[in-house]
Amino acid sequence: MTDAPVAYDVSDQVATIALARPDAMNSLTLAAKEALKRAVLDAASDERVRCVVVTGSGRAFCVGQDLREHAAALESQAVDELWSTVPEHYAPIALGLATMPKPVIAAVNGVAAGAGVSLALACDFRIAADNAGFNTAFAGIGLSCDTGISWTLPRLIGRAKALELLLTPRTVRAPEAAELGLVTRVVPGDELTAATTELARQLAAGPTQAYAAIKRAVTYSATHDLAAALDHEGTQMAHTGATHDHRDAVGAFLAKQTPTYHGR
Repeated sequence: MTDAPVAYDVSDQVATIALARPDAMNSLTLAAKEALKRAVLDAASDERVRCVVVTGSGRAFCVGQDLREHAAALESQAVDELWSTVPEHYAPIALGLATMPKPVIAAVNGVAAGAGVSLALACDFRIAADNAGFNTAFAGIGLSCDTGISWTLPRLIGRAKALELLLTPRTVRAPEAAELGLVTRVVPGDELTAATTELARQLAAGPTQAYAAIKRAVTYSATHDLAAALDHEGTQMAHTGATHDHRDAVGAFLAKQTPTYHGR
């Protein structure tokens, strides 16, 4: 048994990053943020990994910053140190998830609040238990927002609804989250692990290089015009066209066989 705030495990080419502070609803202390950042970077560089799952333990996914630690820092007037955590931890964690060269699934097992919502939105897929809830929370404690939510949330549900949820925080239950497009799928709580495992295995067995290129293309097109996006698509097609997976898949298609991908 370990007291580490984040667990990192690899099985069947799937890395599972689990926030492991259930008694504190997986709130993020400095130690937890540093461990989560390491886990995200490890997953990106780990050659064994072709899909990543991010989840929580206990009844919460993640409720964001640990406010007890935060309050102590405010009391000590360590302001510079306090806010340096945004560029040092929250930003690279969000960027690492969003730009991961492998598919990333958030298995939202319970409440997600503040940066916890942001973490889920930085992932490619969100499978939510039917008892999960999402609350942006930032404005509720007089703060702006971080961990990429100002970028991800409007792109998922539109600017007007994003501003509504950011400026007037409330808990969005899983069914409404699905209607809004915040989550990919809602499942009964006791089916969350099975549903996540099924999708993770499917993705881990897929064309990893193609997935990475598609993610890069979609991200690039969000901040460039059509002409630039078309040029970028061309570079990604040339890159994936040179992979073993593409050649093997074409051969399998012509032979009327199911392709086997190796992620190269």
